[in-house]
Amino acid sequence: MTTVTFYTEGSRITGFDASGHSGYAEEGGDIVCAAVTSTVRLIECVLNDVMGLCASVKVNEKTALISLRIPGSLGQTAESTCQTLLTGMMVYLTELHSEYPGYIEVLEGE
Repeated sequence: MTTVTFYTEGSRITGFDASGHSGYAEEGGDIVCAAVTSTVRLIECVLNDVMGLCASVKVNEKTALISLRIPGSLGQTAESTCQTLLTGMMVYLTELHSEYPGYIEVLEGE
């Protein structure tokens, strides 16, 4: 199962960890894993490559873990954009969980 945990400080989403393989299908044909991976990569590209925020990204292929944390001192516009993106990601992955409940779990942590 893939687990995505969103981390918060108060009402602010500070980042997420995505770990594990969904197990929906064989490697290369797993649509749940592909959906999660695409979402994670899109968020990372928007934050770092488009917005230039230098969000911290750590990848451990051995344990199938991707961690992303946004910087703490952002301007108002950048902060608002980050929160919109991360909230959208959370909603999307929660919907994916509704469709494939045995293969992806979405959690909130502090």
